[in-house]
Amino acid sequence: MYEQIDAYIRRLVRESSPQRTAWNMERVRQGKPAHWNYIDGCMLGALLSLSEITGEAFFADFVETFVDAFISEDGAIRTYDPSKYNLDDVNEGRVLFPLYKRTGNEKYRLAADRLAAQLREQPRTCEGNFWHKLIYPDQVWLDGIYMAQPFRALYARELGNRDYEDIVRQIETVRRRMFDPEKGLYYHGYDASKTVFWADPATGCSKNFWLRAIGWFATALADLLEIVDDPAALARLRPIFTELMAGVAPYADPDTAMYYQVVDQGGRAGNYLETSGSSMIAYAMLKGVRLGVLPERYALLGRRTFDGILRRYLRAEGEDVELDGICLVAGLGPADNPRRDGSYEYYISEPIVKNDAKGVAPLVMCYTEVIRSRPA
Repeated sequence: MYEQIDAYIRRLVRESSPQRTAWNMERVRQGKPAHWNYIDGCMLGALLSLSEITGEAFFADFVETFVDAFISEDGAIRTYDPSKYNLDDVNEGRVLFPLYKRTGNEKYRLAADRLAAQLREQPRTCEGNFWHKLIYPDQVWLDGIYMAQPFRALYARELGNRDYEDIVRQIETVRRRMFDPEKGLYYHGYDASKTVFWADPATGCSKNFWLRAIGWFATALADLLEIVDDPAALARLRPIFTELMAGVAPYADPDTAMYYQVVDQGGRAGNYLETSGSSMIAYAMLKGVRLGVLPERYALLGRRTFDGILRRYLRAEGEDVELDGICLVAGLGPADNPRRDGSYEYYISEPIVKNDAKGVAPLVMCYTEVIRSRPA
């Protein structure tokens, strides 16, 4: 089965270019031209990790060529518009740091400076958390923690002043406002104004626990625990991470160890075991054990989840291998899109697709952790 993963990843890379990738199903469906985006960013980051752990330059060479199609010598990023204040657009910037180390080319540092400049001006809630996007005023989504905070931590460590206080404080606010201690899970979104149509008027939280949102948050925390090099900051992040892992683990499906699209409602009509969020949770567990933050039992569960995904959704179709069971997209609002109301019915209505990077990239990231854990 692992040989299938290797062949599958290589095929996707060979079939991709900056103009058209084999893993961005949103772009394919919407007919969008090539642009700087978080979906490609997830995949490129996963490929860099794979290149690092395997020593194969093939993947890193592809990433460098891909990113060079968007970065000018002065650090300008083609198609990127900072005035949208979109946290999603920051995520792809994570690849700039390893590329800068690899090549020494100043354009990568300058591009990172541009993304960091957006975050310095990013609108914030009354409590100081970033708005998810300009079109989502006062809204904090778990997705946005992954999109912005690991980049900020890398920038602070590599190019900044190693100040992680604001990163940690924003995550602590998410814990305070969006965590349900009875369920052990985090809500997808929070509206600090408590006025948007999908928010509970008393708590400001959305209605349900969407798997991939929790996966984004878990992945962000796992990555931050590796990036941040300040003991005091780490001491505040660790308990939030371990609490999250302890909260989500009981929801693993007994047969596959995967997790449901709406996490706490397994078995309800229309709910399904979803690839992307399951891969993210497994990745966070495996990485948490490797970093010494989680006990060994989480590595066993993470590995079971990884293997369960492969058995259920990595399928040979003709001469090719495909990864299925990936929720294409889910969100909350905006006001002119009332269908995205955070209801159970909404989450199970979004398309399920194959080979989208929101599922493929976490599976590759999880695979790198599996490789790391193999005996030498």
